[in-house]
Amino acid sequence: MSALSELTPSDEAMLEALKERHDYMVERTKVFCAYQTGSYNLEGLRRFAPILADAFSELKGELRLIESEPVMMINDRGLPQPHETGPIITVSKRPYAAKQVVLTGHYDTVYAPGHFDEVHDLGDRLHGPGVADMKGGLVVMLEALRIFETFGPSSDVGYRIVLTPDEETGNFASQSHIVEAAKDAHIGMTYEPAFETGAMSGARKGSAVFDIVFHGRAAHAGRNPEEGRSALSAASEFVMGIDALIQRRAGVTFNVGRIDGGGAVNIVPDLAVVRLGVRAPDEQSAQWATKQVEDLAQKAFGREGIHGHVYGGFYRPPKPKNKAQTSLWAFSEEMAKPLGLRLDWIDTGGVCEGNNVFAAGVPNLDTLGVRGGRIHSPEEFMIKESLVERASLSALMLGRIGDSRMDVFGLKDLMKQ
Repeated sequence: MSALSELTPSDEAMLEALKERHDYMVERTKVFCAYQTGSYNLEGLRRFAPILADAFSELKGELRLIESEPVMMINDRGLPQPHETGPIITVSKRPYAAKQVVLTGHYDTVYAPGHFDEVHDLGDRLHGPGVADMKGGLVVMLEALRIFETFGPSSDVGYRIVLTPDEETGNFASQSHIVEAAKDAHIGMTYEPAFETGAMSGARKGSAVFDIVFHGRAAHAGRNPEEGRSALSAASEFVMGIDALIQRRAGVTFNVGRIDGGGAVNIVPDLAVVRLGVRAPDEQSAQWATKQVEDLAQKAFGREGIHGHVYGGFYRPPKPKNKAQTSLWAFSEEMAKPLGLRLDWIDTGGVCEGNNVFAAGVPNLDTLGVRGGRIHSPEEFMIKESLVERASLSALMLGRIGDSRMDVFGLKDLMKQ
């Protein structure tokens, strides 16, 4: 048996204490999910942030609620418009300790008020908005840290926590806080949900959002259509060009999610806004995809009487496999054995704050949250027993950082190779 899979008295104390917290963790998840915190629900985000901050004050670290700066988003008229979100919550504990961990999570969800509001206890599962993605994960993070502080070898481990209100919309307001927290960290822990089976994410693609604005010239569609220049026609040319790129390069995906513009059928439309999402597995593919988008847009802008602008780009870089990540996965597999868990790794097109932590040069696990499924849908659920299971995994990981069985300095060095 490797040293990573052996349980010390400290480990056993943490695991026993977590078992006794099962019911409390379930109830706290219900309470968290009763607050509606869709990414665009500013009132709900501001109402919940102090509740969440009060919970994390149990760690007795330096806690701050930071009002986020508005970010510019392109509205349906093709104009930059400020968007406000909720406070960013940070916690710092032992910032001068030799070993540093950055922990990230988000408290926004994808659900608008009235769309998916209620939490239901279905025996072995909870069903409700954000139970898996990721208020259950926030409970896992908090309980693992609380138990580690009480029973674990914590004196030589410092950490910084960043809880964000805008992960589902790209972390545009909170990204700088994540990077700041990660800059001195040796390892990262993010609490997105694991798969229902317990499998965790391996490599992650990078993600881009483009807003392409097309301007034309309005005219009466019956009396003088020849004087008009259709922005929708130009946008359609662009969209068909994007469609032709699908499967052109391995691992790169394009999705036109929405087109805004136009109006009455008796008016030649003078405005269209195309909302495009792109995923790419590596930096070279991201650069290729960006050039394709820009070239197709310029071609469409070249139509007589049409002009426009491309906004956006890759806001989360790819998180590919490297030596640091594969070593961390191997360590995690050994740590999970005393819990009776077999960890598998699935490469995914999904993105998260783990991409940003990785880009800051920090190896990280980013699906340490609950087991669940059907996220981003009205069928979202989490498996209740996974609250203790996943908190136990994090507690053991923190314990092995504390007693140096996990060499976080070596992992960080591997990121440079």
